[in-house]
Amino acid sequence: MNPPARHAVAADVVFDGRHRHDNAAVVIEGGHIVALTARANLPASIEAFNAPPGAWLAPGFIDLQINGGGDVLFNDDPTPEAILTIAAAHRRFGVTGFLPTLITDSDEKMVAALDAVAVAKTRTPGVLGLHLEGPFLSPEKPGVHRPDLIRRPLPHHRRMLGGFRAGALLVTLAPEETPDGFIADLVASGAKVALGHSMATYAQTCAAMAEGLTGFTHLFNAMRPLTAREPGPVAAALETPGAFYGLIVDGAHVAPAMLRLAMRGVGRPMLVSDAMPPVGGLSAAFDLQGKSVTVRDDSCRTQEGALAGSAIGMAQAVRNCVRLLGLPLERALSFASDAPAHFLGLEHVLGRLAPGYRADMAAIDPLEIAVRATWVAGERWENP
Repeated sequence: MNPPARHAVAADVVFDGRHRHDNAAVVIEGGHIVALTARANLPASIEAFNAPPGAWLAPGFIDLQINGGGDVLFNDDPTPEAILTIAAAHRRFGVTGFLPTLITDSDEKMVAALDAVAVAKTRTPGVLGLHLEGPFLSPEKPGVHRPDLIRRPLPHHRRMLGGFRAGALLVTLAPEETPDGFIADLVASGAKVALGHSMATYAQTCAAMAEGLTGFTHLFNAMRPLTAREPGPVAAALETPGAFYGLIVDGAHVAPAMLRLAMRGVGRPMLVSDAMPPVGGLSAAFDLQGKSVTVRDDSCRTQEGALAGSAIGMAQAVRNCVRLLGLPLERALSFASDAPAHFLGLEHVLGRLAPGYRADMAAIDPLEIAVRATWVAGERWENP
């Protein structure tokens, strides 16, 4: 249903991404926010939707690592239709912008994913670009990625990735497995580069950051661990103000004590779901490149017990930040919206509720920390 040209959404609390406003309203026109005002000051002529009593209206969530949802795995079906199904599955958990994520696969699958995102982006504003998690990873840290598909970049990969213009492109790689200048070339083309599935030393990580690497994919997981004499990527991320690191807060990937340590770093934490097909779907099992995977306690595991993504949505990641880590709700919400918007360079249009920003919002029950409704570019989607 298309919203009226000018309308408003009112709530008992509006959290704009930095501050809370009691009994306030967001005025929307043409899919963008034009004003944030007191509810009492809304003109009678404006059609207003009132969020449920007690609900917070907050910036919509931005998830940079969604492998699947709605019983669809992007690697199995890198098409625009699959992306739209995944988008709908995660919208119920407050996700208003995301990067479909392709894990290590063939060049043909990579090209199909690039093309699919370009088309899907024209069909829904929730598609912000593409995340390629691999294939330029360390064979020593494959996780559940197929070792036979992990490889070093070749000259044609620079051309393939450098020509992408359909939104943001995030490339997760192991810097020690890439040739000199590869990271700099990607960054010069407009891509964001993150370290992941890597055995890079601290020195190698710093060298990659000097080339323009700014992200760390699922910090702590599938990377050289932090040790006394070789601090590795983790120390580089935590001590660098310009670093952004994704965290999977599902209670399984990283222990709460380590997550609290990351929250105290001078870099910027970002919540990611690392979601697999069961999120927003009906099945608790799926096939991942020949491996049978089932959901166990909000994580996805192979028959051998190895982690293979998560079974949580972003709303649960926010909830876990509050309940497992003891963080204020406002801070948890910012990790799911403002921080990823800044990482992508979209902080002027996404991640906040302010004039000029796209009207991407979620109505959240602050006690259950559950999403009641989601707005993407001003269009409301009710949860069942």
